[in-house]
Amino acid sequence: MTDGIYSSLAGVYDELNSEIDYGTWADFIVRVIGKYSTVPVKLVLDLGCGTGRMTFALRDRGYDMTGVDVSPEMLAEASKICRKKKIDDVLLLCQDMTEFELYGTVDAAVCCLDGINHLTSVSDARRCLSLVHNYLVPDGLFIFDLNTPHKFETVYAENDYVLEDDGVLVAWQNSYNEKTKTCDFFISTFTENPDGSYSREDSLQRERCYTERSIKKLLAETGFELLFISSDYSDSPAAPDADRWYIAARCKK
Repeated sequence: MTDGIYSSLAGVYDELNSEIDYGTWADFIVRVIGKYSTVPVKLVLDLGCGTGRMTFALRDRGYDMTGVDVSPEMLAEASKICRKKKIDDVLLLCQDMTEFELYGTVDAAVCCLDGINHLTSVSDARRCLSLVHNYLVPDGLFIFDLNTPHKFETVYAENDYVLEDDGVLVAWQNSYNEKTKTCDFFISTFTENPDGSYSREDSLQRERCYTERSIKKLLAETGFELLFISSDYSDSPAAPDADRWYIAARCKK
């Protein structure tokens, strides 16, 4: 897995995603842990942590956090937040989701904002889930989300988008291949320079569409018991036209 677009977007990623309510999302994770965990949860892994927004939100809710991400640029932004807020109790590791190593087990793991979709082969997803299973304590929880087939087929599809914020513009072209279940994102990032000119950087990102059947199969193969697949911050069954699934699974050993 490569860091792709996130190398160029790291410095403006949070501004472009300012609509994401990490606090509400983190509260949902806390509720899931409270309802479904049969073990005390203190140590939590944030896989694909990016700039650390979820990592810090969960830290603020009392967990000891380790963040793993493949992009040094994104982790550099997370480190800036640590320095600014004088946070010295979060461990940030620059590692691939399919090859990461921890210093010991964790009580729960999360992976937010379609991190698993970035694993573009079933074998990569299986390796990632196997590693999460390996580092979770028995009965530990894995809480993650996925962009749904509905989103790939209707929102991504062959559509084009423009994201804009102060000093940055991102032009985003999609190409979804229904046969391979992958979507290519052709992305051009324009960042304003101090003199008012703009620098352009082009990148290619790819995500894989996982069906409900395929993710259930992968979880079973890697030793997880599926708890629920929801389309909102609850554990109720997912709506058929949902753009995002929220999934919780229990590590069985």
